[in-house]
Amino acid sequence: MLVSLGALLFAVAGTLSQQTGNHVDWPRWCGKVYQDGYPAFDPGGQTRPPLPISGPPLLDIQFKPRYSLYLNSESQGQFVVNAPLSQLFGTPWTKSTKCRQRLSFTISVVSNTTNHTEPLVSSHLTVNTTGNTFPFSLASITPSLTPISLLLTAGNYTAVSSLLYLPTKSTGSTTRIDNRNGGLFHSSPTTDHKFVPLFPYGFYASYDNFLSNISTTNTSAIDTYTSTGLNAMTPLTTLSDTPFALTYLSSHDVKIMYDLRENYKNSSFVQTQATLAPSLDSLFAYWSVDEPDGWQDPFSAPLTAQSILHSVDPYHPAAVVLNCQNYYFPQYSAAADIIMEDVYPIGIKPSFSKWNTTCNTTLGDCGCDNCAGSVFDVANRLEDLSNYERWANLWPKTKFHNPQSFHGEGYWARDPTPEEEWAMVMLAVNHGAKGMMSWVYPAAESLVEAHGRLAKVLTVGPVVNYIVGGGRAKRVEVGVEGIDVAVWEREGSMLVSIVNGGGSVQGRVTVPVPRAVKVKSRPWGELEWTLDGGQLSSAELPGMSTSLLILELV
Repeated sequence: MLVSLGALLFAVAGTLSQQTGNHVDWPRWCGKVYQDGYPAFDPGGQTRPPLPISGPPLLDIQFKPRYSLYLNSESQGQFVVNAPLSQLFGTPWTKSTKCRQRLSFTISVVSNTTNHTEPLVSSHLTVNTTGNTFPFSLASITPSLTPISLLLTAGNYTAVSSLLYLPTKSTGSTTRIDNRNGGLFHSSPTTDHKFVPLFPYGFYASYDNFLSNISTTNTSAIDTYTSTGLNAMTPLTTLSDTPFALTYLSSHDVKIMYDLRENYKNSSFVQTQATLAPSLDSLFAYWSVDEPDGWQDPFSAPLTAQSILHSVDPYHPAAVVLNCQNYYFPQYSAAADIIMEDVYPIGIKPSFSKWNTTCNTTLGDCGCDNCAGSVFDVANRLEDLSNYERWANLWPKTKFHNPQSFHGEGYWARDPTPEEEWAMVMLAVNHGAKGMMSWVYPAAESLVEAHGRLAKVLTVGPVVNYIVGGGRAKRVEVGVEGIDVAVWEREGSMLVSIVNGGGSVQGRVTVPVPRAVKVKSRPWGELEWTLDGGQLSSAELPGMSTSLLILELV
């Protein structure tokens, strides 16, 4: 394993000095010059919608294992198969599109790491459908620390994927990603090594002002953090520097995203830390790279870090924070198992910066790339990332939002209010975010308390069973500007999230929710909602209000 890793590092060593975009010798952020005295120019790197192809529709078959990894303590797995028709990607479909066509297919192992020869799946699906699931037996597959190659064959149509089937560990934690719905599932000694849905909600935590002060005789600062309801943290330190603080966090089941971003280009550092970090029972992921698109890092550098992490510790995913609105998304997201975005829109001047320049798509840095200075910048950015995946024909990855809990640096004039925090977090959840990691702790007491209150709802049952354990959020159009609604269904019930990210709406507001019988519970929010004739309604909707309701369905 180390030999192949060394070969990889040798292969990319010559490309680490490469820079991306245009005018690389000028001071740039997200590919744009931001200091006074430089002309505007096209930064390049934009992901754009593909042009449709004329002629017959295309069949685009893609598949993945339902989960990013399986353990040899499990007997059965599942594949997710998509087979949409479009004019964008795939191989021409010459049969009729006027009736539902069935397509027979097999999924087989093609890796040399196993002796399995029979197809894992031999079945059929309906053309122009997505999200199809098919069970398969793991019994005859040999566990491997490296992915096992797979091939789907359906007549002239083929697709490739891989399966990560790992030996079960007797100690430590394991995190896997639901490739169908995007959520995380975590197992550890705390869960009796059973996978449970995880919605990480916490802060990036300072070393100088927080973790460096923790000792065997003084753990009060961490105890205060854990008492808020927050269940996760990204400590801005390593086990090499603060072993007691991180071990104490882990022993109190604070889920840890391990920080590598300061030295991620140092392969020895990454390998050493990936060897140490699994000793933390609450480890759930690595934060491998911070804003490589903003810094315009070489494309190969994040990929090298991810490759090392996957090789040394295949039991945990790697997260990459993207800062830019649209700058080489496919290249920088390629190194992410989890894509995090840090849209910080509160208190900015979105059109003119501290650098005495205008901010737009070709010039300037105003602290939030191409933002309007609204809580809806969060929702828009998550939608952008999902659109780029569709336009590049990429399987959608898990998304996190990094809420803004700070001000200053000449960009941000003030902290968000608690109501703005709740609106941004719930907008992120409505638009697919499966975790929150706020910058930065210590923060204003009111904001820590606000995040803790919402974390007590989002990270536990029943709500986590919908937003992580259920399907992906579905949009509900209300027709009132500023109101954003999403729903999740599971087991005869529905979670409804209603956010008013704009000003107060006077008069009764209605939200259509077909098949609802009654309101079962109100996990979050102070507004009174009534259900009548398939519609939720409230007498008024204050600005920045947020509500969660669970409905019983027919």
